[in-house]
Amino acid sequence: MKKLLLTVVTTAGILLTSFGGNASAHENIYTVQSGDTLWKISQSNQVSIADLKAWNQLTSDTIYVNQKLSLLAPHSHETATTTYTVQKGDSLWGISTRFQLSIAQLKSINNLTSDTIYIGQVLKVSLTPISEPQPETTVSKADLVISEAKKYIGTPYLWGGMTPAGFDCSGYTSYVFNKVGITIPRTAATQWSGLKVISTPMPGDLVFFETYAPGPTHVGIYLGDNKFIQVGSSGVSIADMTNSYWKPRYLGARTAF
Repeated sequence: MKKLLLTVVTTAGILLTSFGGNASAHENIYTVQSGDTLWKISQSNQVSIADLKAWNQLTSDTIYVNQKLSLLAPHSHETATTTYTVQKGDSLWGISTRFQLSIAQLKSINNLTSDTIYIGQVLKVSLTPISEPQPETTVSKADLVISEAKKYIGTPYLWGGMTPAGFDCSGYTSYVFNKVGITIPRTAATQWSGLKVISTPMPGDLVFFETYAPGPTHVGIYLGDNKFIQVGSSGVSIADMTNSYWKPRYLGARTAF
């Protein structure tokens, strides 16, 4: 009569079992022999006890004779697995960890309504995390305006200019908006009177100033943080609306959106 193998847990939580076993060089699967402990296997195969337990869904230090233990992380040698058959001692946490899924994902793809699983149950698994749909990136018209406006930093000032060869202030703003598909009036005065009045500018809106004559004689594109991009005597540049020159000359803002 064959002698039954008994699982014996020591005070350290280690099952005593036989001769040192060998790992398959191809699959790195180790067969537990009598006298083995997790510590002994981890030392002889240069892996940590924590990894051994995680890779093999062990919830304690107990092992038994002829048990197959993986010496590699699951994804390194099970790349074709799409289903998994529940074994004794398995838990949703252990299976989800092995196949790089969250417990919620594992339950969802298997239509599980509780954490209960049973031996022999076949579960759908994936070796890579289920990709969450990425939100569609939407670039606003304001972002397009600002991006276009910054392309011309350094372009020289030219009275009446409305091309990258040279701009005046309103020639610049009308050119930039036209490049992103928005038509606005040509001059600072008509942009001021023809666009929607707003109390506080947002990035992409137009900001107006009174400079060499009464009324809106200068215009730029608001960038945020009290900065705006405009065409001055030194060409297209970024200016601060709160400085001593621009702050007292500010009239208000308009939007084309």
